This record gives sequence, structure tokens and C-alpha cells, in this order.
Amino acid sequence: MKVNLVPAPISTQFYSKIIAFVNFNFRSVKRSILNFQVTFYEDRNFQGRSYDCMGDCADFSSYMSRCHSCRVHSGCWMMYDHPNYMGNQYFFRRGDYADYMSMFGMNNCIRSCRMIPMYRGSYRMRIYERENFMGQMYEMMDDCDSTMDRYRMSHCQSCHVMDGHWLFYEQPHYRGKMWYFRPGEYRSFSNMGGMRFMSMRHIMDSWY
Repeated sequence: MKVNLVPAPISTQFYSKIIAFVNFNFRSVKRSILNFQVTFYEDRNFQGRSYDCMGDCADFSSYMSRCHSCRVHSGCWMMYDHPNYMGNQYFFRRGDYADYMSMFGMNNCIRSCRMIPMYRGSYRMRIYERENFMGQMYEMMDDCDSTMDRYRMSHCQSCHVMDGHWLFYEQPHYRGKMWYFRPGEYRSFSNMGGMRFMSMRHIMDSWY
């Protein structure tokens, strides 16, 4: 005997919930990807000419001769005091920076910037005490405020970032000069101004 199976109808209420869920997640993804914005100002306290930036900028000189304040509307950013993402690095998240040079103790104003993509997922990397992934190795999945206290490692000289985006600091407890690391292999820190990193933390999505 042949039996015809007829699928049960989907209720209007259930269908509406699915549509609402899809729309909400689409808006969340769109917001996390597209709405990166920072406004730079020539003078302190958001005065003078301004430049709205929505993504990476390798050189501000085409838009303004100087920059002494900025307003981060959304996203997380790395700022550099030289063009082409060179020089000292500074981490900025959403907020007003009326006089960032005094706040961060900077000698030079911002010359280039790079947005940090939002990431939701696990964090994992390996740090090595010597260059080219040699010497003692430790795998990390969370923040470390002192490599000496946790691993008895005075500093690391190479790393492999598997997942997530990280900030490395030259001093314990997230102090001193910093460097931004995205997923990839970093065989030597010698091209980073001879910096030695002693603490590191991941960039959380809540900072956006």
C-alpha cells in the first residue's frame, strides 16, 4: 500500500521567528563588518579640519598635515606614528580622544591607521623563547600578564598565532610599548625595533 507523506505546515508564528532571527544576525554581521569609523581632527579637542576614516589608511598626509585628536565611533584600531603602518603602535577603541598624545605619551602624531577585524571564536597561539620557533614553547588560549610569572620565561622571541587577534606588551601587566599580532607565523621579532614582549592579551569582541 502506497502512503503519501504530507509535511506538516509551518505555523506563521514559527516562520516569523525564523525571519526575525535571520534578520537580527544579518544586521549584527553587517554592523561588525561595515561600521568601522573614526574621525581625525587637526587640533586638540576635536578642532580644525577633520577626516572621516572607514578603513585602513597608510598615509594621512593626503588628507591633513597633522592630527592631534580623534573620535572612534566604532571598531578597534591600531594607530601608527609613521606612514605605512610603521613606527610605534597604539591601540584605540570606541571613545573620544581629545588629546591622545598626552594620554599615551606620544612624541609624534598619528600618521597611519589599521582597523582590527571583529573576531568571535576561540583564541590560540604558541610563544617560543627563541627565534624560528626554537627553545621552550608554550601554548596559550587566554591572557598572560607576565610570561615570567606563568612560564618562567623572561621574554619570547617568536610566535605562531593560530586564532584571534592579540596585543603584545614589552612589560608585564600590559604596560609599555605594544604590538598588534593577527593570525600568522612570526619567526623573529628583530624587525620590530628589537622589542621583547613580556605580557599579552587577546582583543575581545566586547571592546567593539
